[in-house]
Amino acid sequence: MAEPRKRRERRLPSSRKAKPLTATSLENAAVFYLGRFASSSGNLRRVLMRKVARSTRANPDTDVDAEAGAKMVDAIIARFVQKGFIDDRAYADQAAASLARRGNSRFSIAGKLAQKGVEAEMVDAAIETLDEDSGSSEVAAACALVRRKRMGPYRLPAKRAEWKDKDLASLARAGFRLDLARRVLKAPDVAALEAMARGEDSD
Repeated sequence: MAEPRKRRERRLPSSRKAKPLTATSLENAAVFYLGRFASSSGNLRRVLMRKVARSTRANPDTDVDAEAGAKMVDAIIARFVQKGFIDDRAYADQAAASLARRGNSRFSIAGKLAQKGVEAEMVDAAIETLDEDSGSSEVAAACALVRRKRMGPYRLPAKRAEWKDKDLASLARAGFRLDLARRVLKAPDVAALEAMARGEDSD
């Protein structure tokens, strides 16, 4: 009878220790992040400072403490802005337009841009740019959310009254004014809603 195989001992994964930071490794991390995601300077700074915090916790004896790490991060971001790798205004405009197309209200867009580290003045400028574009109006955004969530005219006629209050609440939670929410939900059919989104309705 063959000897039973010895059971392999399972090795527990060792916790990965963050390597000590250098200016080069931090810059490489910034380049890698920007290669995957669009970012504002404020958001990139938060990402890099988290890396600094992890490294300083794991390597308390390193020469690079939190203050030195912050200086390296600021230097990297200043250089990236100067070279055009980061453009907060362009990022804010593009992100705002994308969010509006997905059905986000102006209120929601402003909050999300702020969370991404965009300064208040640039948030306001991005909202103004949306307001100047008829295809990115608040009405069009509300219609986009109705379309995405299959609300209002997308529901079966027999179900619209039943879902009216819930659909209204969904739009209100998304930051749309009640009068606007009621207006888009009153669209008699999908064609009327799409005309409203294009600014072709008679109201």
